[in-house]
Amino acid sequence: MDRPDQTTHFGFRDVAVNDKQTLVNDVFHSVARRYDLMNDLMSAGLHRVWKDLMINALNPPRSDRPFLLLDVAGGTGDIAFRAARAAGAGFRATVCDINSDMLEVGRARAAASHLDNLVSFVEGNAEALAFPDRAFDAYSIAFGIRNVPRIELALGEAFRVLKPGGRFLCLEFSTVDVPGLDRIYDLFSFKVIPPLGRAVTGDAESYRYLVESIRKFPRPGAFAAMIGDAGFSRVSWQRFSGGIVALHSGWRL
Repeated sequence: MDRPDQTTHFGFRDVAVNDKQTLVNDVFHSVARRYDLMNDLMSAGLHRVWKDLMINALNPPRSDRPFLLLDVAGGTGDIAFRAARAAGAGFRATVCDINSDMLEVGRARAAASHLDNLVSFVEGNAEALAFPDRAFDAYSIAFGIRNVPRIELALGEAFRVLKPGGRFLCLEFSTVDVPGLDRIYDLFSFKVIPPLGRAVTGDAESYRYLVESIRKFPRPGAFAAMIGDAGFSRVSWQRFSGGIVALHSGWRL
């Protein structure tokens, strides 16, 4: 049970751990309709490459062998749709997101893409998933885990719902490790992204939070240790684009 005085970070602010989820929800209620457009603008389209690299690592079977993916914090369906298009007839995905507005966007996109027979959408909390033990072959989360108030609980739930032999994949912003690029990245993040968010979504503060939350997320080695502490084996990570993002992997063995 959380102590009443227990705090966590919301961007660069300290907030009560029990308040963070509400604050995060407000961010995504605000930006849901333009979320995918902003991803294109903020990354110059690179988020598509990073997500394709995640799907390549997932490597869903291209046969009719059953394969169940749980994609957490993936409300607009981007990862699940990419996986469905790469997989065979036995593939099914469940998208679980705590934000109803993001899920609404995802359901509409699924119907428009004729993927609603392969991808289902469920409202739920990453810290307390409403799925049985050992239910899924893979668990993915892309650019979402840094918004979870209690990351260790989400990792524990990921381990619980995976079948033995199942894989955990997490794509998340990381720490730029190229001299010179780090300064350019900081300038773009803090001086360009919030005004861009205001112009496109009418909301600069939500994007200021999203930028700040990246800086507060654990470095790859520290996050890998958290994944291992949750029970996963063969934990590894890869940096992409000079360390702007990292793809973390672990197996339930």
